[in-house]
Amino acid sequence: MKRILSVLAIIALGGTNLQAQQRSGKPLAEHVIVIGIDGLSVNGLLKANAPVMHRMIEEGAFKQNARTVLPSSSSSNWSAMILGAGPEITGITSNDWKPDAKHMTPVAVNKVGRSPSIYDIIRQQRPQAEQGVVFHWDDYGRLLQKEMVNHYEYAKTETEAAEKFADYITAKKPTFALLHFDHVDGAGHDKGHMTPEYLQAIAKADSLIGTVLKAIEKAGIKENTMVIIVADHGGINKGHGGESDEEINIPVIYYGKGVKKGYKIQQPVYQYDLAATIAFVFNLKVPYSWTSRPVKAAFTGFSEPENLNVGLN
Repeated sequence: MKRILSVLAIIALGGTNLQAQQRSGKPLAEHVIVIGIDGLSVNGLLKANAPVMHRMIEEGAFKQNARTVLPSSSSSNWSAMILGAGPEITGITSNDWKPDAKHMTPVAVNKVGRSPSIYDIIRQQRPQAEQGVVFHWDDYGRLLQKEMVNHYEYAKTETEAAEKFADYITAKKPTFALLHFDHVDGAGHDKGHMTPEYLQAIAKADSLIGTVLKAIEKAGIKENTMVIIVADHGGINKGHGGESDEEINIPVIYYGKGVKKGYKIQQPVYQYDLAATIAFVFNLKVPYSWTSRPVKAAFTGFSEPENLNVGLN
């Protein structure tokens, strides 16, 4: 009994220390690595042979049914993650969006007329921070300003993307970096969601995530790194973009430094919350135009929102 009480006391102390650390202006983690899997559905993740991600769920915090923005297409959702808001605010309403074309004007704009991103505020508030992105979907690159990151690289295959990203991590130990895989979405469009080929594509992504985790360890930053696994949308049959549960519900995994272990997040989590969550980890101020809110419940020492069930009884 005394041992159990001692363990609980250590856990409580750890949570208190994290809260004090955050209040003091220190980051909850020194490094945040985001791995995005295009087209990864909740059912696909849970059914696929994905031991790495399943272990991350067991040892981290998991939201099984985070919600996309609409439409449940790639550009609107990948942009929401980094821009902290949905299409009605960012102006990125479809996959037809191009940086230099005339589209809906964003609610707030940065110095080049774009909606402010997590890359912008990291660069503004931590100008020496190393930031990078490696992307497998060639159109992902148009969603951010290349000059805002130190490393910007396209990869022709998912394997190449993981290898390039792993090399970048070991060489530069980035403060914030994002890796994008496109092959799971490709399998969904080509063969159909939840087909054996689709599930095999998820298994391949899982093995490549293992490659990235090994690079983090090799770089000597494992103890101070938070890893977040995200998806832009799910899918149904051979498509997505609609409003079915299969398309709009997506998994999110938080893992590593400062994250609760084996925790199932109760609060609603929206696609655009990724940006504010990263800002919260780094203790940065966020733009007023963002609708993004940090998913604090994922972190040790922080509880679910007090008003979580208001109006539901």
